[in-house]
Amino acid sequence: VLAKFASASMTVAHEAADDEDIAARRSIAGWLFYVPDQVANMNFYGRCALLVAVMFYTFKIFRDTNIFYGDLGGHMLSLVLLPWHEAGHVFFRLLGQFMTIAGGTIMQHLFPLVLGFVLLVKNRNPFGGAICLWLLGYSWIYTGWYMHDAGDPQAMMVSGKSSAEDDGHDFVNIFSYMGGWWLLNATKIGIAVARFGQAVMLTGIAWGAFMLWQQKANLSDAVFAEGPFDRD
Repeated sequence: VLAKFASASMTVAHEAADDEDIAARRSIAGWLFYVPDQVANMNFYGRCALLVAVMFYTFKIFRDTNIFYGDLGGHMLSLVLLPWHEAGHVFFRLLGQFMTIAGGTIMQHLFPLVLGFVLLVKNRNPFGGAICLWLLGYSWIYTGWYMHDAGDPQAMMVSGKSSAEDDGHDFVNIFSYMGGWWLLNATKIGIAVARFGQAVMLTGIAWGAFMLWQQKANLSDAVFAEGPFDRD
C-alpha cells in the first residue's frame, strides 16, 4: 500500500512539474507572439511602414559597415546609443575601475534590453520588442567595431583625439585587464562580435515581420481596437 501511495505521489509530482513547464513555455510564447483580438488599421500600417524603413536602413548599415577596415555604418543609431554608453561609465563607477570601463558597453546593451522587456511584458507589444532586438543587434555591431579598433586603433574618440592618441579606449583597457591574448586577437574578436550583431538585427526584422503577418488577420477599423494594456 505504501509503495502504491509513494508511486502515485511521484506521478502527481511529475505531472505538476510538467504542467508548470508547459505553463512557463506558454507564458514566454505569449509574450513573444501575442496578437490582440483586434488590431487597429492605423497601428498595423504604421508598423508596416516602420518595418520597411528599418529594412532599408539595415541594408544601408550593412553596406556602409566594414569592421575589417574600421568602417561603421548607422551613424544615427550610434548617436542614440552613445549617451547610454557614457552614462554607463558614471553609473558603474562605484563598482571599481574595471566596471567603470565596462559599464559603458553594459549600459549600452541594457537600454534596448530593458525597453524591449517593458514593451513585451507590460505593454504586450512584441513588434516593439522586435524593434528593440534589432537595436540591440546594432549595439553589438557597434561593440564589435570598438573591439576591432582596440587591435588597430584609428577611430575618433569622444575626446576629439584618435584612439591611437587617447588612453581612454574602453576595449584597449578591458582587453589589457583580461590578458594579452585578448588584445592580440582584438580584431578577430571584433569581427566575430559584429557578425553576431548582424544576425541579431536580422532576427529582429524577421520577428517583426512575423508579428505583422499574424496581426493581419485581426485588422479592425476601430481606432482604439487595441489598448496599450489590453490583456487576456
